Amino acid sequence: MSVTFITSILLIIWINMAQLQQGGPDEKEKTTALKDFLSRIDLDELMKKDEPPLEFPDTLEEFEYAFNEKGQLRHTKTGEPFVFNYREDLHRWNQKSYEALGEIITKYVYELLEKECHLKKIFLPVDATDSEPKSFIFMSEDAMTNPDKLMVLIHGSGVVRAGQWARRLIINDDLDSGTQIPYIKRATEEGYGVIVLNPNENYIEVEKTKVQVQPSSDSSDEPAEKRERKDKIQKETKKRRDFYEKYRNPQKEKETVQLYIRDNGSPEEHAIYVWDHFISQSAAENVFFVAHSYGGLAFVELMIQREAEVKNKVTAVALTDSVHNVWHQEAGKAIREWMRENCCNWVSSSEPLDTSVESMLPDCPRVSAGTERHELTSWQSFASVFKFFGEAVEAKHSSVKPAPTRRSNRLRYEEF
Repeated sequence: MSVTFITSILLIIWINMAQLQQGGPDEKEKTTALKDFLSRIDLDELMKKDEPPLEFPDTLEEFEYAFNEKGQLRHTKTGEPFVFNYREDLHRWNQKSYEALGEIITKYVYELLEKECHLKKIFLPVDATDSEPKSFIFMSEDAMTNPDKLMVLIHGSGVVRAGQWARRLIINDDLDSGTQIPYIKRATEEGYGVIVLNPNENYIEVEKTKVQVQPSSDSSDEPAEKRERKDKIQKETKKRRDFYEKYRNPQKEKETVQLYIRDNGSPEEHAIYVWDHFISQSAAENVFFVAHSYGGLAFVELMIQREAEVKNKVTAVALTDSVHNVWHQEAGKAIREWMRENCCNWVSSSEPLDTSVESMLPDCPRVSAGTERHELTSWQSFASVFKFFGEAVEAKHSSVKPAPTRRSNRLRYEEF
């Protein structure tokens, strides 16, 4: 049953209703009956009746797609790029197919992190039992022992997982622009240890019939203010997650429940957990963060919660179109001052790369990423970020702060 056919039927009904409304009492009764009939029609269910089963391949090969030598996704038979509208008049099926492909690509990127980037997978929580939900991060062999430099990568919110900047870029453009792999490879070449966070992996899903009671951590000893902040973060995270969930699980037809991962139930919690158990324990003299979009907000929250530790350990932070807000997150004056000296935010802009961009917020300098596309900012600023980090190390040793961009007209913020 096509969309056009259903639309035509409904149009005829509405026209009849309009004609009946111009008549007498009998016609109005018929109008009421028609309205009642229409209110009982579930268009989504009607569309599903003739929809093909939501059963999709489990591998790229079965999807008949592969990445070529340039890292571009191409159809193995036609050589063409990915086509979203594969089946006409079946938007829902097309969307589910796209999401299924996206999940396969997530696993493919995980494999690349281990095989090409030689990172190892570390499960969280570190003391997890066999039966409780787990997340994981990736890190280089020398992440904890490298005495010099450590780079930490944090992606944004949504369906992306460890190693990705944007699923859409991976599918429609290439692996270089859509994944963190170029950052990881160059960081390794330049002597950095690497840790790749996975801030959106906050829960597992199980069918309601199979769910068991999830053990909850005892927070009775936590200060009331800390519990309130934690509850607020979890509520905001759940709201955001519910929005993205319809994109995350393409074949979710059964009723399920979410079992949250202990101490990693939100991007903010995840960042703090990885800091406490790994980053703060590393041997590196200089720690660097690259945080995209919501990852920037997670970093600011980390700094609020671990201010003294971050200031002591972190040398520089590169944000790419970060959505943090120092007012909303209630970052103090000392944090804002530190960010102005040690952070730079490459934002989406029509200005040339590294050109100063004005901001109304009293935090870190903002410069152009050389693109107006939000999801491309990390890739477009790639070379500038490494230059910024190199200058930060030199400045630390010479006690002169780096000037990462052309900021001759840099704003002087006043404290309010």
